[in-house]
Amino acid sequence: MASIAGLFSSDMAIDLGTANTLVYVKGRGIILNEPSVVAYHSKGGRKEVLAVGEDAKLMLGRTPGSIDAIRPMREGVIADFDVAEEMIKHFIRKVHKRTTFSKPKIIVCVPHGATPVEKRAIRQSVISAGARRAGLIAEPIAAAIGAGMPITDPTGSMVVDIGGGTTEVAVLSLADIVYARSVRVGGDRMDEAIVSYLRRQHNLLIGESTAERIKTTIGTSRMPDDGRGAAMQIRGRDLLNGVPKETEINQAQVAEALSEPVQAICEAVMTALEATPPDLAADIVDRGVMLTGGGALLGDLDLALREQTGLAISVADESLNCVALGTGKALEYEKQLRHVIDYES
Repeated sequence: MASIAGLFSSDMAIDLGTANTLVYVKGRGIILNEPSVVAYHSKGGRKEVLAVGEDAKLMLGRTPGSIDAIRPMREGVIADFDVAEEMIKHFIRKVHKRTTFSKPKIIVCVPHGATPVEKRAIRQSVISAGARRAGLIAEPIAAAIGAGMPITDPTGSMVVDIGGGTTEVAVLSLADIVYARSVRVGGDRMDEAIVSYLRRQHNLLIGESTAERIKTTIGTSRMPDDGRGAAMQIRGRDLLNGVPKETEINQAQVAEALSEPVQAICEAVMTALEATPPDLAADIVDRGVMLTGGGALLGDLDLALREQTGLAISVADESLNCVALGTGKALEYEKQLRHVIDYES
């Protein structure tokens, strides 16, 4: 019977990320994973949405004056309400092919550092997009559940969730946050670091999408042993004479470019360890630290953190999907996890 109910259940969990939005439908798992990008053009002061997700991402940095391609989420919270609401509506509609569906209950994850105003804004956007009820869950808790950590036990677990806009470092025990810190450093900051490094060192201007490709292809957080590492060809605009040019960048240069954001993440982890109660700190020494989020896939980040902290650092299996899976589990096991979902405010 449960499986039949699952077919008609339209309740969903949304991981509204700065870079990607993932939608988990109860009983079916993650069924949508698209970039959080919206392309629109303004007609007489009204924004008309042209494309959302994958299609809109292809337009980033390539639009004519009449069209804007933007990311409505900045640093884990909504920066442009109207556009974010359109994006959420679009994704909900895409998930539900049927037009006549009961209004779903939706759980959304929010950064731990989100202010009450930001939380209210996210809740409001989800309700105007057609939800019956909107629940919020803190991102570190969702990430830890998704990574399969035993967060309901009376022992300390530490999770470091590196997303597009923020890095959340949290110490959890008994299914709640004992200490958490959100630093506004993530994948976006890494892309910016690569752009500004190439501008400074090579007088080469590249776009965001090229920077992201460099990061995902040869990105690393430690100097390669041979002092050079793998290399790749990139294209951009030469700032000295204004013409397009192609050049090569290697891993040593990327490691140098990313040293600042990586250092900021290491410092956030160190600060969290200093603020952790001693008994929980002892548990963390036993169990180590779990890295989740897309940023956890940066080459050798676990080694860089291990060198700084001396702790065992592991990367979650599906680190990109951890937050969405955890938010989905909170939806599936709502009775057991009721206290971590916040429906009122």
